[in-house]
Amino acid sequence: MDAYHVVLVHFPIALWMTAALAILWRAASAGPLALAVDRALVPLLALGLLAGVLAFLVGTQVWPWETISATPLGRNHVLLAAWTTAYWALLLVTRWLKGDAVWEGFTRWIMAGLALVGSILLGITGTLGGHLVGIHTHVSDALRMLGWEVFTTFYVPTPTLMAIGGAAIALIALGLVGRSRARRGT
Repeated sequence: MDAYHVVLVHFPIALWMTAALAILWRAASAGPLALAVDRALVPLLALGLLAGVLAFLVGTQVWPWETISATPLGRNHVLLAAWTTAYWALLLVTRWLKGDAVWEGFTRWIMAGLALVGSILLGITGTLGGHLVGIHTHVSDALRMLGWEVFTTFYVPTPTLMAIGGAAIALIALGLVGRSRARRGT
């Protein structure tokens, strides 16, 4: 099953990274090519989600749960894989339900920020998976500099919780400002 998982994970990676680029492009442009790329975004995100769920399910068969959950690195990888899949699912639902409204006003930049966060989650998940098969990357060095040693169980230190809380408050405020501007028509 290991070989299947290794092959399958590259499909959601490619699809979600392409979706992230499409979101960034559409956030920065309203030109005809950006509009064409946006029309492909929901199917792209949906295929990425399908591939992500399939890769996750196959990944659960690589090692017995007792084995993968016995190591901090294994727990971190499963946790981040679940977060990443759920995150991109929420991005799909947001784009699908809100339609073109996500590109109005400041909301376009929120979408761009969400795409960047999703890309970071995807990169960390892949890094942890690489470590499980003995492939070291510099992403883990960057995470170490930020205070997270990937070989220990993930926890959220107080300064990080404060940053997450601050970011959540800032995003809510930006959303409210954007909504009030949309209502006023500015």
